[in-house]
Amino acid sequence: MEQVELTMTTQVPVSTQEAWAWSTSLKGVRAEMQPLLKIVFPKGMNEIGANTMLGKPLGRCQFLLFGLFPVDMSKLTFTEIVPGRRFVEQSPLLSMRAWRHERVVTPAGDGRGACVTDRLAFSPRFATPLVRAMVKLLFEHRHKVLARALGGQQVAPGRAGIAPEKARRDRSAW
Repeated sequence: MEQVELTMTTQVPVSTQEAWAWSTSLKGVRAEMQPLLKIVFPKGMNEIGANTMLGKPLGRCQFLLFGLFPVDMSKLTFTEIVPGRRFVEQSPLLSMRAWRHERVVTPAGDGRGACVTDRLAFSPRFATPLVRAMVKLLFEHRHKVLARALGGQQVAPGRAGIAPEKARRDRSAW
């Protein structure tokens, strides 16, 4: 089982509270994914927040390619939430043996705004190179939308704001 790791960071000229509010609103998540994917959240879900149940599926999420074609389904599960700072989503997906998405919001190093970082670790059930490329494309798109929506720019440790996949080897916290 091959594990893929990706890290992407975008700096935005807004407060960490504003970046967190965007990152945890369903409107923000939907905006980041469209038009590539439409996500259908579980009924009754309004936000990702301090009252979000941890460790148990909140319900099923469906992913529709271009808003039309079902391509994946997950049982949306959050394992950690530190309000205003980070969340970890580890949801069973049909397409993945394992999936972990961590989003962290921190003050920008230059004191101007916030940095939003997504760390992904996943093991596709099939076609690892293709799935890796598709997930990378989706999260590059998400960060472009994030930057556009909040007036920021992608930070470049690697091309297009993507750090080398092997950069994070310490999995002890995962």
